[in-house]
Amino acid sequence: MNNQWFSKVAVWLVIALVLFTVFKQFDRTTTAGNQIAYSDFLDEVRAGRIKSVTLQEGNGGTEIVALTSDDRRVRSTATYLDRGLVGDLINNNVKFDVRPREEPSLLMSILVSWGPMLLLIGVWIYFMRQMQGGGKGGAFSFGKSKARMLDESNNTTTFADVAGCDEAKEEVKELVDFLKDPQKFQKLGGRIPRGVLLVGPPGTGKTLLAKAIAGEAKVPFFSISGSDFVEMFVGVGAARVRDMFEQAKKSAPCIIFVDEIDAVGRHRGAGLGGGNDEREQTLNQMLVEMDGFETNLGVIVMAATNRPDILDPALLRPGRFDRQVYVTLPDVRGREQILGVHMRKVPVGSDIKADILARGTPGFSGADLANLVNEAALFAARRNARVVEMVDFEKAKDKIMMGPERKSMVMPEEERKNTAYHEAGHALVARLMPKTDPVHKVTVIPRGRALGVTMQLPETDRYSMDKERMLSTISVLFGGRIAEEVFMNQMTTGASNDFERATSIARDMVMRYGMTDELGPMVYAENEGEVFLGRSVTKTTNMSEATMQKVDREVRRIIDEQYAMARQLIESNQDKMHAMAQALLEWETIDSEQIDDIMGGKPPRPPKDWTPSSSKPGGGSTPPVNPDGAPAAA
Repeated sequence: MNNQWFSKVAVWLVIALVLFTVFKQFDRTTTAGNQIAYSDFLDEVRAGRIKSVTLQEGNGGTEIVALTSDDRRVRSTATYLDRGLVGDLINNNVKFDVRPREEPSLLMSILVSWGPMLLLIGVWIYFMRQMQGGGKGGAFSFGKSKARMLDESNNTTTFADVAGCDEAKEEVKELVDFLKDPQKFQKLGGRIPRGVLLVGPPGTGKTLLAKAIAGEAKVPFFSISGSDFVEMFVGVGAARVRDMFEQAKKSAPCIIFVDEIDAVGRHRGAGLGGGNDEREQTLNQMLVEMDGFETNLGVIVMAATNRPDILDPALLRPGRFDRQVYVTLPDVRGREQILGVHMRKVPVGSDIKADILARGTPGFSGADLANLVNEAALFAARRNARVVEMVDFEKAKDKIMMGPERKSMVMPEEERKNTAYHEAGHALVARLMPKTDPVHKVTVIPRGRALGVTMQLPETDRYSMDKERMLSTISVLFGGRIAEEVFMNQMTTGASNDFERATSIARDMVMRYGMTDELGPMVYAENEGEVFLGRSVTKTTNMSEATMQKVDREVRRIIDEQYAMARQLIESNQDKMHAMAQALLEWETIDSEQIDDIMGGKPPRPPKDWTPSSSKPGGGSTPPVNPDGAPAAA
């Protein structure tokens, strides 16, 4: 900031000085008066029309500036000082003054002679800095590192601010011990990892964890993004890598953190047509700096990515990124801890239970939970509340999982009724099929891109799927279309995504997971590597025509069996379908307790906060929503 301010002031100062010099010269020229011949000047003196005269010796002779009787200023020049002129002035009572030669100052001479050139240089520097995007260091600093340094006095983030990733924190704690006391490890011959790669899905807190390490160790923290290395100029990326490590060595022990390293560390020679030479040159320089002839004692390189599969193998070998720390999605205990961290920043009511919210948000990352707390605070602010209550968190959770409500959307009553039966079909099959997640909420209020949603929430965190659960999921997906056929005698386009997902699950069961007796435990999936990530340039098929026909038959068998099973459940429970659809048409949204009443043969209890709506929004039939916010089977 200071360099930018000084540069701007210097440019404008040069411009001001040059303009001042030009105007001063112009002022001297214009105020000197009208130029007349020397003989005419003598005639004016002898005629008594001159009141005063100033004589000054110059480089080209004697400069004469005279004031006439009518207050006009005239100017003349004599090649030498005419001694008779003095007598004429005395005889005609003309006041005169003789001044010595005026030597221009050195500064003025420099400004007059070099001013235009300095002006051009200043303007060139200014525009070059603008082309550089206002970067620090002037017009010749393209190779300077853009790493932002956060010293130990300004970094207040510690491990107390990081929750939900206890295993990852344990992995990196010894880095803190090394930075605090390097001799503890070096006297035993141990070598601290030179690089630590944080791997995990987006929003799990990789950047926050790296910042907390620097905060705990009280060492400087250099932060830079992978995309900051490469510019439009050739060789800038490699120069910035060198400059960054030079700065880090001066501040050692310290931490260099490269966020989104896949932007510069992608597999070399990847994709069609070869690689990007500039990016590869930057990567090569980083490889040399991390483990080359020079040793970077006390400089630990940390990087974060959610795409470790596309990184260059040379970057992941021991000696560079020695250790990979996996920062995964938090479990129910981790989500409770993360909610506790974020709830400290907002006033919460006495009815808030973080453990209940954690159980109801499976699949949420740390960023998702932070967004949940923020959305709940916004809901509380809209109703002018002083604290954030549980009802605000429920509304925020529904908005994040199912999308925002679109109550203003009006649709025909017949289409709305079709939506109610469609969603009721999803919910009923989900309740009756084995190994399905409990139905949390069903609504025919349009939310986001969905015109109707059936949301299922798992009771516990799940990390794998068994065959029976996958088959039940396919049946649940078919429940919506079957309900339309049985009760509305029609087919709509709302089930298109249901069919797509059901077919994908069935095909994966046959081709990837070996879940059929006919084809056995063998992978039949085609090579689907992305060519621009360097995985494969050609797409090969490892199946014969006969095998492909067997695959199609098995996929068709699975889909037909689950479709028939879902149809049998719906046709044998028509009374429950009618009751559930009627409840949806009346209340627009029903929860698990009301669904329990309907499945138990009892009239459903009305919603706790339900008030009759003056306008009935239209419903639709789209897939339900998974805990991660994507459309799910329900």
